[in-house]
Amino acid sequence: MSDDMLIDTLRAELAAGRVVPFLGPGLLALCADGSAVPASPLELVGVMTRKVSVPHKLKNKLPGAAQYIENFKHRKTLKNLMDTAYAPAVTPSPLHAWLAAQPLPLIVTTWYDDVMGAALASRSDWGRIQGVSQAEHRDGWTHAFAADGTRVEPAAAEAWTTLLYQPTGAVAPVGNYIVSDSDYVEVLTEIDIQTPIPERVQQLRSERSFLFLGCRFDDQLARSWARQISKRSAGRHYAVLPEEPTKNELRFMEEYGIERIELPLAEFAARLTGAGAIAEPA
Repeated sequence: MSDDMLIDTLRAELAAGRVVPFLGPGLLALCADGSAVPASPLELVGVMTRKVSVPHKLKNKLPGAAQYIENFKHRKTLKNLMDTAYAPAVTPSPLHAWLAAQPLPLIVTTWYDDVMGAALASRSDWGRIQGVSQAEHRDGWTHAFAADGTRVEPAAAEAWTTLLYQPTGAVAPVGNYIVSDSDYVEVLTEIDIQTPIPERVQQLRSERSFLFLGCRFDDQLARSWARQISKRSAGRHYAVLPEEPTKNELRFMEEYGIERIELPLAEFAARLTGAGAIAEPA
């Protein structure tokens, strides 16, 4: 299938709610002011370690550095660093706005910004469920919030037109973050049996494909989230990945039926949303 035909198909499937967008930190590159917040684990750990000293061996390792700060400076210090790093408001890109205008039952974001939430803000028929740290909360794996940021019972998600699922947390509405080694150990110990993944998310992913945007699969954590969240879904999946994949990425995509789209993310976004002309197939 040509790129044009595939993009046409994905546009139609997204508009029909049959494809789940799975958004990673790379999507910040499409936002005019996306550089206002850290857009990768390396950028984020750099922001942290400029403010709090950590052992040299942890300077480029986000979960390890976060764990050190949590252990020796308290969890509140770590949360304050995260809140500050993601406090700047980032204007949603045209792709975020386009996704927010579609009747998408489920959108997944795996970074700490709230750009997708901002794109949805003009609507009242959506809500979010996000992962929470067991170091801060012992009342479950996730918290649910209505469109206005009010915490609600998870059952409220049944009535939402769109569920924004943020498994690693986010800066809004109250700053929940899965970021330290212990955060990940708690979640990943249980994730194989799907316990941390909300029941509503498990229902909505069934019979749907996933479209990975702004994501890489070049580390174990990224692969774990992608694998476990898309588990028991249906159909072929897609990933916009213009960079040359690593051997691990290729193996992962082959194993889980993820078709690579080699277009640059900005070009794909423009063509998907209609900002760029889509040629009719010959």
